Amino acid sequence: MGEKSRVAICGIGETNIGKFPGVSSLQNHAIATKLALEDAGLSKTDIDGVLTVGSLVENWPHHSGAVSEYLGIKPKYTNTMTQGGAGCCTMIQNAEMLINEGVCETVLCIGADNQLSGMTRELAIEAFAKNRHPQFEYPLGLSTPAAYALIAQRHSHEYGTSRETLSKIAVTSRNHAILNPKAQLRDPLTLNEAINSKEIAPPLHLTDCCISSDGGGAVIVTSLERARDLRQLPIQLMGSGNGFSHEHICYSSNLLTNGVIQSGRTAFAQANLTPQDIDIALLYDCFTISVILQLEDYGFCEKGNADEFISNGRIELGGQLPINTHGGLLAYGNPGLSGGIFHIIEAVNQLRNTCNDRQVAGAKVALVSGIGGIMSYASTIILEA
Repeated sequence: MGEKSRVAICGIGETNIGKFPGVSSLQNHAIATKLALEDAGLSKTDIDGVLTVGSLVENWPHHSGAVSEYLGIKPKYTNTMTQGGAGCCTMIQNAEMLINEGVCETVLCIGADNQLSGMTRELAIEAFAKNRHPQFEYPLGLSTPAAYALIAQRHSHEYGTSRETLSKIAVTSRNHAILNPKAQLRDPLTLNEAINSKEIAPPLHLTDCCISSDGGGAVIVTSLERARDLRQLPIQLMGSGNGFSHEHICYSSNLLTNGVIQSGRTAFAQANLTPQDIDIALLYDCFTISVILQLEDYGFCEKGNADEFISNGRIELGGQLPINTHGGLLAYGNPGLSGGIFHIIEAVNQLRNTCNDRQVAGAKVALVSGIGGIMSYASTIILEA
């Protein structure tokens, strides 16, 4: 891509994270949007594109339209990304295409929900379970944690991946969250506590699973040229990619290889960068096993070597590749379909050098990922200050 095709993130905003009864999904969208507009120094009349990822609590049939109407915006283009956890990074990629094609000038990408206060645990489990295959998975009770447990079991069988390695990811995320005043989980977590936490679907335990939250975030994308005239340091989108391997895990040809490979290759090629050029990675951590697969499939380590990579402290602050410095979905917060928006916002904050105690020194290039389904959809963006 040449200079003329560059786009940049010019504004970010996120709500408080946690449990806030009485604050609706649409209200969370509005709060995040207001903060992002203030951050960029824009007004809602400047927005001519609106992209969303949907809501589990308020299941509007035309979600992006409902959000646009609530915000009082009449965009030239609006749509909802239906790729689960991959949707947030896909929003940024679609915003780039809309701007480069001249459809829109400034695109609002927003993900928010009130999953923790708006749904019971049973309703949340059921909402995700309905995505399982109606003949071969759902009737047999295959929950989302159980599906990811199949992947973890296979990885352990092939490469000897241990409970300790999975738990080290959880502990790292918690340690990073402790440094983040906004994180939902900030209590210390020892390795022994993580290893022995409640078993959910072996080998996955409670601390291997993402949390549930209310909240959300918004990201504003515009041309690099325009972003340079706005309030904040432009964070350029250097490359983006998407990948798909299967819709249902019963049709997966290989539990240990998925769309991350294609997504990463495309993004790295567009950015003209390699995994060695990445200063910080915000990896979609719905479960700890997803982090392991991504470290391998993006090429940060060889297949089967994530155990050694993680054990040597490379993913911690001060390590070779700090990941999820805000705490990730495991500890910072996760409103469901929109949890990946926080990874993007953390990448922007890191590249702006505004993360205080959790700041990665000299961070200039960040990779952000999104995973939807059961390692089904993969989206990747590479950002640079």
